[in-house]
Amino acid sequence: MQVLTPLDRARAALESGQRFPEAAVPAAVAESWRRSLAYGLDPRGAPNEAVVAFADVTRRREGARTLRALALAEMQTLHAQIAGSNFMIAFADADGVVLDTLSDLAFANSDAGRNIIPGSVWSERQRGGNALGLALATLAPAAVYGREHFFACHGALSCMAAPIVDPGGRLVGLIDASCANEARQQHTHALVKMAAVQVENGLMFRDLREQFILAFHPRAEFLDTLSAGLLAASADGEILSVNRAGAALLAGLPARKGAAFTNLFERRFGEALDEMLSGRVARIRDRAGSGVFMVCRQIARKVRRIGPVAPKPVGFVSADPRVAASLVDLEGALRLAMPVHIYGETGVGKELMARRAHETSGRKGAFVAINCGALPEDLFVAELFGHERGAFTSARAEGSPGLARQADGGTLFLDEVGDVPLAAQTTLLRFLDNGEARAIGAAACKRLDVQIVSATNRRLSGLVEARQFRLDLLHRLEAFVIELPPLRVRTDFADIVRAALAELAPGAAITDTGVAELARRRWAGNIRELRHVLQRALIRRGATRLDEQAFVDGEPAHACPACQESPLDRRFCEEIETTHRACAGNVAQTARRLGLSRTTVYKHLSRAGS
Repeated sequence: MQVLTPLDRARAALESGQRFPEAAVPAAVAESWRRSLAYGLDPRGAPNEAVVAFADVTRRREGARTLRALALAEMQTLHAQIAGSNFMIAFADADGVVLDTLSDLAFANSDAGRNIIPGSVWSERQRGGNALGLALATLAPAAVYGREHFFACHGALSCMAAPIVDPGGRLVGLIDASCANEARQQHTHALVKMAAVQVENGLMFRDLREQFILAFHPRAEFLDTLSAGLLAASADGEILSVNRAGAALLAGLPARKGAAFTNLFERRFGEALDEMLSGRVARIRDRAGSGVFMVCRQIARKVRRIGPVAPKPVGFVSADPRVAASLVDLEGALRLAMPVHIYGETGVGKELMARRAHETSGRKGAFVAINCGALPEDLFVAELFGHERGAFTSARAEGSPGLARQADGGTLFLDEVGDVPLAAQTTLLRFLDNGEARAIGAAACKRLDVQIVSATNRRLSGLVEARQFRLDLLHRLEAFVIELPPLRVRTDFADIVRAALAELAPGAAITDTGVAELARRRWAGNIRELRHVLQRALIRRGATRLDEQAFVDGEPAHACPACQESPLDRRFCEEIETTHRACAGNVAQTARRLGLSRTTVYKHLSRAGS
């Protein structure tokens, strides 16, 4: 005796013209069946396979050029995620007319694939209950699996669709993923919804590119996810658009076009904006009393500042108490023309400190830097003090004044001074004692007024013990010593990051969470390494705003063994692991963010060994 499922009984009633048990199918599907019946459609018959002329398809594509470009990009991403799973991805306009499709060859050659083509119309009035038509009718994501379709002939098909609305809240298109029912993957629905949200957010940035766009969420770590709210505002704080995630977060408040920022949030727009434009994450409360974190994702083309302007970080950073104290004492040392020696690990900014010393000294001459380790031993004295024409075999034909003479009236910076050749140290010591320099081959000495600043990442005392450096030269160079702390222990780390970013990309900003992510590193290469990390992040992100995601170079996610065979299963499992990491190992948050049950998340994580 055959056991009938609730769906079997519902279909039998539907196809015999009787009242079907609504509880046997999802509520949205039951509503779709009723609408299809009201259109006079017969579930046992054939759908109206309406297809518009290709000229009409071309016209519709031209009319939705920006939308279509964004949708096609997301379709390509979605197709790469589910390739090999017997799927077709379609983009349709607001009338339910399919404009573009991407599909696996097997599905494209199936009966269903031959029906979903550019120009085909998939509204409920034409095709009965189906995911694309249901999403079109309800303006909400929809999934229709197998025999849940109104027409019996579509029983072998499973579809998932999500609508796309523009910044004004108008339906402008839909994204649909369809597959053979036996290959259906329910989690694909989440990927389709994510693709639609990406397109909607892209439309906001394109259509409102002259305005501010702010992202907000109760959790700072979710500001870069699709669950973050986005709102567009004018320079005066007038709300121009709020995306669907934002409207949900601001439920009960007038989150609509024309409202004022202060209608939604307790802080003044200008005050919050200035904090965000300095690269920080603003912490504010909405009018319902809920706290949210907010960052600026797009800066208006014409910015009218309201309130005080945050200072732009420039120049030498010295908020660390140890560095600040050194600078206070440095001024006195420079007034006495004492040689200054700077010690610190490689990349801590020794040359920056040397230049600061030059600026502090007020000297009008040049700042001349010499890398002592880069000069050949036999040419060190000639490069430093110069030589006359033809003074030695490899001498320049026109002679050379020497770097010390170029620094007359200014500062001579001896970088990596520990590498000065032992034979040349006597000549350097004599110059430090009397300030007189004689070029090789010259008959007379010339007295120079030079501020000496030296630097090294090695202790000179250790070199003295190793008989590689003269003790008397050490005492002369270390008349005043500055020790720069490594970047990892600097208390002004955030200021250094922002100053380096301002130098690399004027106008760029970094969030507090981005700075916090950088602060977790060891920074063996110190400020030099920091600059390289910032440069890579700017290139990789192609943006003027950096957050914590710009610096996350974690291990790639790995699918569990059970999901390795299917490309779609593998992608879904990897998405769970990646999201689990982003949620700091919180399974409940992972499940909510992906729209899955905690049981499903646990299952994949346990099999993957996470």
